Amino acid sequence: MRPLDQLPAEIAQSLVGILFDLDDTFLSHGVLELEAYEALWDLHDAGLPLVVVTGRPSGWGEVIVRQWPIDAAITENGAVWMTRDASVMDTCPLELRKERKKKLDELVIEVSKRVPEAKLADDVHLRRSDVTWDIGERERLPPDRIRAIASCIENAGARWTASSVHLHATYDSADKASGAVRVLATLKGQDVGSALSRWAFIGDSGNDRACFAAFHATFGVANVRSRMASLSLPPRWVSRAEMGKGFAEISRAILAARELE
Repeated sequence: MRPLDQLPAEIAQSLVGILFDLDDTFLSHGVLELEAYEALWDLHDAGLPLVVVTGRPSGWGEVIVRQWPIDAAITENGAVWMTRDASVMDTCPLELRKERKKKLDELVIEVSKRVPEAKLADDVHLRRSDVTWDIGERERLPPDRIRAIASCIENAGARWTASSVHLHATYDSADKASGAVRVLATLKGQDVGSALSRWAFIGDSGNDRACFAAFHATFGVANVRSRMASLSLPPRWVSRAEMGKGFAEISRAILAARELE
């Protein structure tokens, strides 16, 4: 990972949009701070389209896409997305979604038997495609108990991924990168090559690994350093500051580099 002062101007100038994670990237311990929100508006005012890519539920996405200066919100780690006109896109057919929901409910019961101290995230009722346990937001689970939940998920034939705050289980195949590419093709007419080479991604944790590996211009806020063991490929540039302040630092670096001749 390189410091932001080594960001080449030509890479910043080639960008046509910014994708970014929420928890511990744009939000700081769940709080939207003024510096990060102002940075978001600075990117918007500079003409850069903005798309959230988060593990948070689609219910969150429906709210923030109406309130923030963003073009779309990709939620539940790439499975469900929505636009400002409030249209919600779920590529899973309704009957199959119901079948998967039933299997997830059964998985929750099994986890409650194997890891009784594990608690579901408090926003789980806002989800369409996955179920999540709180491992670092309001609750703290030790690594061995997190691994026990992951084992239950695998035994049920589901997939799991962990963010800095939640452990997710799903029967969908999407990840953040595939979800982002699909949305950019649909909304912006971007082919895969253009999407991966001309959109930047900003993130911090394990469920961002697919985007860090797929996109050319990738940025991590400083707290990504504590998540390196869960990443197959680190972000190319990293901020000095953590979380929302790091997001603002990355925003300033991109905008400053775009102004250079």
